[in-house]
Amino acid sequence: MSRQDPKPTTQEDWTRSDQYHNSFLLPPDETLDAVLKHSTDSGLPEIAVSAAQGKFLNLLASSIGAKRILEVGTLGGYSTIWLARALPADGELITLEYSEHHAKVAQENIDRAGLSSKVKIMVGLGHDSMLTLHPDPPFDLVFIDADKPSNVKYFTEAKRLVRTGGVIIVDNVVRYARVADPAHTSPNVEGVRALLHAIKGDKEVDATTIATVGDKGYDGFLYAIRK
Repeated sequence: MSRQDPKPTTQEDWTRSDQYHNSFLLPPDETLDAVLKHSTDSGLPEIAVSAAQGKFLNLLASSIGAKRILEVGTLGGYSTIWLARALPADGELITLEYSEHHAKVAQENIDRAGLSSKVKIMVGLGHDSMLTLHPDPPFDLVFIDADKPSNVKYFTEAKRLVRTGGVIIVDNVVRYARVADPAHTSPNVEGVRALLHAIKGDKEVDATTIATVGDKGYDGFLYAIRK
């Protein structure tokens, strides 16, 4: 990839770029628009993945032929729907959500999307729910987008639950570059740092971080393959 001349950019630039590219690559989707509106109207925080990120998750699941997906952190089910749409007719997605209210809204959204037969919501502490899972066959893909202080616990269980060659994605690991700035010590930042320290030298995975900018700001995700 060639290096372009750098120049300062802003949130407005990133949002405009997302909208421009999406206008070519993401056709209008009344269902997903309704899902976001219902989540907002129900009082859920507007922290779901962006449309472009949702499409990336969908394409990733499709590209690896995923039949079994685990999601840690459901919120309103927006990313859940993107992922579940990539599943074959006999595919299954299990999504873990701590909040009963969020789970209720997510179920309504999943029903609206016509995906209830493929998606199961488990309500409770994410790590506790993961400990109860013993999938056979293992999951093909695990998407972690939950409380950041628990990243290490989630990732450790994800390694157990995903197949060899399977993918683990951890969202929100750049956080406006605050993770790389020692002046920032919030629990969310420290949760990402703990994950990076845990992965360093881990022979069970191969991983990289991809930084992103877009209408959700400057962030990034960790992409790992289970060896």
